[in-house]
Amino acid sequence: MLLYRIVKTAYADLSGNGARLYGGRWNSEGKPMVYLASSRSLAVLEALAHLSPTNIPDDYCMLIVESPDDASITLDTKTLPEHWNEYPEQNILKQIGNRFLLDKQHLLLRVPSAIVNEEYNYLLNPLHADMEKVKIISKQPFKFDARLLA
Repeated sequence: MLLYRIVKTAYADLSGNGARLYGGRWNSEGKPMVYLASSRSLAVLEALAHLSPTNIPDDYCMLIVESPDDASITLDTKTLPEHWNEYPEQNILKQIGNRFLLDKQHLLLRVPSAIVNEEYNYLLNPLHADMEKVKIISKQPFKFDARLLA
């Protein structure tokens, strides 16, 4: 399975340190997690959600990550609370992600995108025993089209 991530080039790894430092929709501060998208275009939108329209970054790259096809489980969206996709995110989402990390039963958790209905992101547990099966197979400079931030 191929997954995608757009990040600052200086942080183009799979350590989960950014999410550990700042937390995210699906994890609390102090818990390492890697957020991946199921497509290149979703990766762009997910990155844009965290950028200022007045500052177009030029130090980003697109990672293509390969992982085993059978390494993920899917979160049942019926278990999510109403308005789960709104900002700021609900604490229950962090609890779900934290539990996934601590259980270490699965390498990846497939979750719905909060930005695009019926699209999916993948949460990678960098502390999972099978982490060595996940590889960055491509790292290319990425420039955001200025029209996206206008």
